[in-house]
Amino acid sequence: MIVLNDVSVAFNLSTPMEYFALRSLTLRIQEGEFVTVIGGNGAGKSTLLHLLAGEIKATCGSLFINKMNITELSEAQRAKFVSRVFQDPLVGSCGDLTIEENMGLAFLRGYGRSLKKAVTKNDRKYFRDLVAGLKLGLENYLEVPMKHLSGGQRQAISVLMATLQPSRILLLDEHTAALDPKMAKRVMSITTQLIEEQKLTVLMVTHSMSQALEYGTRTILMQEGRVAKDISGRERSAMTPHDLLELFELI
Repeated sequence: MIVLNDVSVAFNLSTPMEYFALRSLTLRIQEGEFVTVIGGNGAGKSTLLHLLAGEIKATCGSLFINKMNITELSEAQRAKFVSRVFQDPLVGSCGDLTIEENMGLAFLRGYGRSLKKAVTKNDRKYFRDLVAGLKLGLENYLEVPMKHLSGGQRQAISVLMATLQPSRILLLDEHTAALDPKMAKRVMSITTQLIEEQKLTVLMVTHSMSQALEYGTRTILMQEGRVAKDISGRERSAMTPHDLLELFELI
């Protein structure tokens, strides 16, 4: 479903500050795969997500989703089939807008905008039912500004917003890293439930060796802008977080 052919991403080309964040990366991810992505700082993990979302463009190489060449598509054009949740709970939503207003904007992701009522009566009922499904008790507070929510509550709503419209690909950039362990587990539970319900293809960047193996169907270890190790099947099932950490340190 996702195909990267010999993709490089470089910054400050032909200057003393030239830097390759991705180097001749070739990667294939099948529809419905949940891939966890690990690697040290500067390995290219977040660059890979930014590239797929269209926030940055490939210096060379090509990208395909469902056999469609998306290499030159803008971030806005990709929004119909690629959604993201960021590490910082404050990113990806507007603190001064209410929960329902944020959801209303997310509901229109990838579509043209016009002057009309932001949230209709039917929208409000639909949003309330969806928020109730999070089991965080927020369904009666849809008119509360997002800035008044805790980080975990806000991140749970952000995951819900990212899956409001039919989407093929969900990009998770360390989206539980800023949360306490209990809330991180709750947000991951919400995330996996939505992924399973909507049969999404997922790339999740994480620094947690436990998360990298507990969730998903495949783990890729990145180093210096390349895939240094691709782990799946029996090999992955037999690994422990300690095994993965040792591999991480060896490469």
